[in-house]
Amino acid sequence: MFGLKRMVCALAMAALVGTAFQGEAQQQDRRQRRLNATRRARIAKTIEETYSHKYELFGGVGYLRFRSGEFLQRNNEVTWNVAGNYYLNPRWAVVADVRGHYGNAKTNNNPYNVWNPLITHYTFMGGPQYRFYRKERFSASVNALGGLAMGNFDGGSKGIPADALGMWKTSNTGAFSVGANLEYSFYPNLAFRIAPAYEATTFGSKLQNNMGFNMGVLYRWGVQGK
Repeated sequence: MFGLKRMVCALAMAALVGTAFQGEAQQQDRRQRRLNATRRARIAKTIEETYSHKYELFGGVGYLRFRSGEFLQRNNEVTWNVAGNYYLNPRWAVVADVRGHYGNAKTNNNPYNVWNPLITHYTFMGGPQYRFYRKERFSASVNALGGLAMGNFDGGSKGIPADALGMWKTSNTGAFSVGANLEYSFYPNLAFRIAPAYEATTFGSKLQNNMGFNMGVLYRWGVQGK
């Protein structure tokens, strides 16, 4: 009899301990669910705050690989870029874009003793942009821009016409670009952007296929729909 009582007490104690553990596990599960729900709500709020801005302004510097004449080697150019976005909704925007490019043309052997003259050109473009990826910190978008290119290929040629050195003539012509913006947000209104792009110009009635990138700081403000 005494052994039976001990067995019953042991089973009762085990049941109580099991119930206690089960209750603690359920409480932990409820706490974890509340934490997960709070985290999801915070992330959703941050995404809403970040990508509901109406305006964006970007400023940065970069690099372009450019052919300065039909038979010349490509040269390296230092660039700057300023772009403004007007967002119609969290995904679609209208872009106004200005870029400056500075480099030294790789002129061939010539009788004028003009080597590596400074060249500059600027582009003024606009077009649509689509943001296809949006997360709390990261976003990605693509754009297609078109407009005007202004080239000065005589500025460093010591008075020798640019075409006599094998470069494009100083002129204004068409330009277009297809690129991507990859952004990391420090705050909802402040981000770092790197923007690889294909940039085409048509100096000399020829197509120049140029590749490069810009990177810099992006600032956001305003609220869409207001």
